[in-house]
Amino acid sequence: MITAHELRTAFWRKSSYSNGEGGNCIEVADGFPGVVPVRDSKDPDGPALAFPADSWASFVTAVRRGALTVF
Repeated sequence: MITAHELRTAFWRKSSYSNGEGGNCIEVADGFPGVVPVRDSKDPDGPALAFPADSWASFVTAVRRGALTVF
């Protein structure tokens, strides 16, 4: 389980594809075995979601392939 302290002190990064316009960015934190914490970059003190690493990898692959529709 990830603690709130770990999330507050984690190194968060945005996608290299983020251009800073519109503020529709997420950030992820590395260094948590088996999980990928994700948060809204506009609300760094807000909640974070933690996804199983394999599920996150599948999601990223689908995005890169263009298999998901963005609204």
